Amino acid sequence: MAFSFNFDVEVETDPSLLGAAEEKPKLEKEVLQEDKNNEAGKHQESRMETGVKKAKEHIPPQDCEHLLENTVTETFSLGTLPPIHYLNESVLEQTASERADREMILSQNIGSHSDLISGVYEGGLHIWECTIDLLEYLESVGETFSGKRVLDLGCGAGLLGILALKRGAKEVHFQDYNSTVIEELTMPNVLLNCDDDDVDDEEGDSDSAASKKKSPELPPQAGLTKCRFFSGEWTSFLSLVLSSDPPPQYDLIFTSETIYNTAYYPSLHEVFLQLLVPAGLVYLATKAHYFGVGGGLHLFESFVEQKDVFNIKSLKEVEEGLKRHVVALSFKKRD
Repeated sequence: MAFSFNFDVEVETDPSLLGAAEEKPKLEKEVLQEDKNNEAGKHQESRMETGVKKAKEHIPPQDCEHLLENTVTETFSLGTLPPIHYLNESVLEQTASERADREMILSQNIGSHSDLISGVYEGGLHIWECTIDLLEYLESVGETFSGKRVLDLGCGAGLLGILALKRGAKEVHFQDYNSTVIEELTMPNVLLNCDDDDVDDEEGDSDSAASKKKSPELPPQAGLTKCRFFSGEWTSFLSLVLSSDPPPQYDLIFTSETIYNTAYYPSLHEVFLQLLVPAGLVYLATKAHYFGVGGGLHLFESFVEQKDVFNIKSLKEVEEGLKRHVVALSFKKRD
């Protein structure tokens, strides 16, 4: 799973050639596709007018089972970690035309063969190497999450937040830039894992938890009550959650492959500053450098040092391929 960004080059067409083609009646599917394109265009125009992608909370539907219709699933297993189920991303892309996608990122991603369309799609449909690195680190140290509130920031498929949910987290919030990622990937993945016997009860009573899971009055989607789902740009997301009464505060924040663009550093740092509890921890998994975009660990470390709010501690380095890192951020102690 090599993380690379591809960029498209627009090709100009001679306007005189456009009128040469004889106009043909549009097929029904062409009309539908045109309607979708118009809707996507309006969505992008709205974003350009506001300057940011407005955040919103996504409420799981009462009947969640349709989220898993026509899906193919895979399972991630590692050592002592509970198995984590997730949708096959290739099938997700191949069935794009059948899915609700107001942003049109599924079709645009396929059509452009790009891992990133800046301001439109931020890579959330794929599971990148650094997420696996962080899962491996959490397994190696036996990290558990009993009673903790967790934010999976830039969650994509949501594997990190799902692990916390399975390991006893009191509450897990998932955030991604794209609403389509949340609705078509993150939320179904969480649902896939809600009825597993290895989802821990937050009070630690495994017998009670098991009896609840097997109760006919408690359907699989009941596990979603411990979760909240958000989309949008980080500044807008922060404003949205801070308007809650009381605003959420997280013991742990997971974020993976999110520092590839230096323009995002101020808003990312502000999320950490405002939402992390004083004794909390941020787990950040990243590549040393992101070619073609310019971000990377060294630049982010320099940014954090200038702010003088957090300490950064190296937890894991991966030398194979492009060098990767797992680091932890914690608040500096003040006299």
